[in-house]
Amino acid sequence: MTAITVVGSINLDFVATGPSLPAPGETVTGARLARHPGGKGANQALAAQRLGGDVCMIGRVGRDALAEEALALLLEADLDVGAVAADDMLSTGVALIAVDPAGENQIVVAAGANHAVRPEHLPQRIETPLIVQLELPLDTVEAAVGRAVGFVCANLAPAAPVSEMLLRRADLIVVNETEAAFYGDALHHGGGRVVVTKGARGAAMYLRGVEQAWATPPQVTALDATGAGDCFVGAITVALLEGMAPDQALRFACAAGALAATRPGAQTSLPTRDEVDQILRSGT
Repeated sequence: MTAITVVGSINLDFVATGPSLPAPGETVTGARLARHPGGKGANQALAAQRLGGDVCMIGRVGRDALAEEALALLLEADLDVGAVAADDMLSTGVALIAVDPAGENQIVVAAGANHAVRPEHLPQRIETPLIVQLELPLDTVEAAVGRAVGFVCANLAPAAPVSEMLLRRADLIVVNETEAAFYGDALHHGGGRVVVTKGARGAAMYLRGVEQAWATPPQVTALDATGAGDCFVGAITVALLEGMAPDQALRFACAAGALAATRPGAQTSLPTRDEVDQILRSGT
């Protein structure tokens, strides 16, 4: 198993699945409510764990009733949460998610204890490969990247200005099309790979701005896209760390993300390694 550290957010998701997504000022009725563990960091950590990683999570929850629910699936997967602290002042992070019948979603996040993760809470050296996102304070994310001695995957989501150091230090940057437009050519100034995901159309991998590989996901019936992008991040990291070639790694990650979109919730939708291998073998 590949050891991986994830420094990132931990939330509890409240998911309302309704007949349509609301327009500004509109109320949509007739929705069904569900609660699922989430947060981009925790989602990516669990995805990597289920796909073959041995993951340690660094983050923060509140000292409240929501924390147990938010950590439940990480604990069930035997993921190392020894570095997840409980905050006495702030609540566990919450995401409010609306999902329509086609699986598209709108998300509002109340970060809570996630915004109390500070650089002083991190190890002085992060010895294992690292995954970060941008749902923690940026100085904490950049401190984690600066202390990593090995492979770094930076999922630059949600899009926000980051330092030149982070862009140059990352061995792998993962963004969607909207985030890629936000960062522009700066994404390609470092020496690492850049992956741009394009939803159901697939994903492309670049090196110094030159396309290296392209893959499309298998055909599936999408139910809920929540967590599919995070699943892709965990999957592409595991695949590259295992030594897969760029095109093979992209196919693996696209398949994992597609499977996640067929099920409700973020962490509850994440596939196992056997499931991904099976859909790749079937060629569907």
